Amino acid sequence: MSKVILQECNNYELSNVISKINSGILEIGGWDNFVKSGDKVLLKVNLIGPKTPESAAITHCDFVRAVVRILKNKGCEVWIGDSAGGAIAGIAPTAQALKVSGLEKVAREEGAIIKNFDSEGVVEVSPKGKFKEKMYLAKPLFDADVVINLPKLKTHSASIYTGAVKNLFGCIPGLRKAKYHKMAPDPVDFGEIITDIHEARKIDLHIMDGITAMQGEGPTAGEPYLANKILISTDPLALDVVAANMIGLKLEDVPILITANKRKLGEGNLNKITVDGDYTTIPRLHNFKLPKRLKSNKKRNYKAVIRVIDFFATKPKINMKKCKSCNMCIESCPVEAINIESKSINYDLCIECMCCHELCLHKAVELRKNNPVARIIAGMSMGRYR
Repeated sequence: MSKVILQECNNYELSNVISKINSGILEIGGWDNFVKSGDKVLLKVNLIGPKTPESAAITHCDFVRAVVRILKNKGCEVWIGDSAGGAIAGIAPTAQALKVSGLEKVAREEGAIIKNFDSEGVVEVSPKGKFKEKMYLAKPLFDADVVINLPKLKTHSASIYTGAVKNLFGCIPGLRKAKYHKMAPDPVDFGEIITDIHEARKIDLHIMDGITAMQGEGPTAGEPYLANKILISTDPLALDVVAANMIGLKLEDVPILITANKRKLGEGNLNKITVDGDYTTIPRLHNFKLPKRLKSNKKRNYKAVIRVIDFFATKPKINMKKCKSCNMCIESCPVEAINIESKSINYDLCIECMCCHELCLHKAVELRKNNPVARIIAGMSMGRYR
């Protein structure tokens, strides 16, 4: 059985986070099971874009600082790495994101080394799943002796939920990410690409920052939610199944996890996952807001979810009152569906990958219900129609 350690941690105070992570690691055998003095350890963070720690869109810099401090005390050389999403003036904003996030400062103060995946070179790998085209992953993944995944607990407007499994998408450097959104616009197919990355480089340990989570229209435009949790596991799928259950989802609600389970990336059956640490059963995060794309579905099977999604379909629309004309949405669209002057979206081209919504720095790309009947139902539920 896979084990997920679930710790209660209600702030980012350094000694508190270190204590909770260390006690959680003891529950799975202790740090000596994972690292030794002299190891090069890569911390793969969630650095989706130039976002502050308070946004809840990225792995909090003080959470990363805690892990760096632990590993440095173990005699390890610590790397902090990722590739941000989107593009500004044709360049992925990873360097800017490393500054805004506070991670560059943490690395400088704690003696860690920044690995900007966009400029570190790549390693060619051959996927085993549905898509056979060669894949190029950031070289630090393979140069490191140990890789620790530090995902953020968040909702996702397209994928419903994002955590330990999906966080590895940032291992694809620079603007090449857009190619994969175009190649696999269907979320289940997109899960094939994510699983390919995991199979190309098995991650040694997963430690999720769920102290402040993101609810609603994540992964960037949602709202912070004080979840007060840290999740630890060697099994990314098991960790995500527990985290998803905590916010009111099942594996069947999250297309990427469906694919990861089918390809046996880890344990997807909640009955075969042991929860330990501060909790032995999974707590529920009350009043946690889920994305608009997921509506209540009693049968809990993916086909039924798709039918509901089709009826309540949402499409991205740019709110010109919020738009700052940074053109992040235009440069990040894998199918060039957004007009640079009018900012209108050609829905005949749009593949609904939600990159524009996900990567907008100003929350100007909003999700609107496309079905007029669905709009009326939604309005009635919010008291707009009497």
